[in-house]
Amino acid sequence: GTEGVGPWVHAFLSEREVIMAESAAVQRVRELVMPIVTDLHLDLYDLEFRGGTLRVTIDTPPNSPGGVDLEQIALVTRLVSRELDHHDPVPGHYTLEVTSPGLERALRIPAHFQRELGKTISVRLRDTGNADRRFQGVLQRADEQTCTVLLDQPAADGSIERTVAFTQIDRAKTVFVWETTSKADAKAPGKAARKNPTTSPTESDSDSNVKEEELDEQS
Repeated sequence: GTEGVGPWVHAFLSEREVIMAESAAVQRVRELVMPIVTDLHLDLYDLEFRGGTLRVTIDTPPNSPGGVDLEQIALVTRLVSRELDHHDPVPGHYTLEVTSPGLERALRIPAHFQRELGKTISVRLRDTGNADRRFQGVLQRADEQTCTVLLDQPAADGSIERTVAFTQIDRAKTVFVWETTSKADAKAPGKAARKNPTTSPTESDSDSNVKEEELDEQS
């Protein structure tokens, strides 16, 4: 089936470039999801369609006192599932997963970095021959092209701050700090398989799987 932006295939493009790279189906899903999360005063952190799973990642706005809770995830799951059933933007059978970014969230695009200023992040560069390929520190600045990190440990050349272009980065994520991050922020996805729910959402025994709706494929 048609796939959108994978986790690292289009990493560190601008938000506009990421949207342009998405399939038409995923763009349509974005158009349907955005009004829902906006009305609930939430942010659409990420959207991807891979391996038969349509993953919608939502978050509270930057500098909010808390993260997304289970009730919000369940509500967004129901509302998005209803919209997808009505408009049917993605052909074939797939699973809808609504989730929060988690304690250690992936940083894929400039907007992700820009909302995490002042947070501790870890970075792995694409250059495997670089002695300082991996580093960690506090994210100081981020624009559309680069980010600057105040290093936890000085680099090989003695520098304590490092600026890298997003195109140099292989992977990056925030680092969970136990002293300042609450358990309630833990990643807790909600899942629903399309189409036409035959059962109502039920609580899962696992903290990581919140709501599930089983649906049958229409012919």
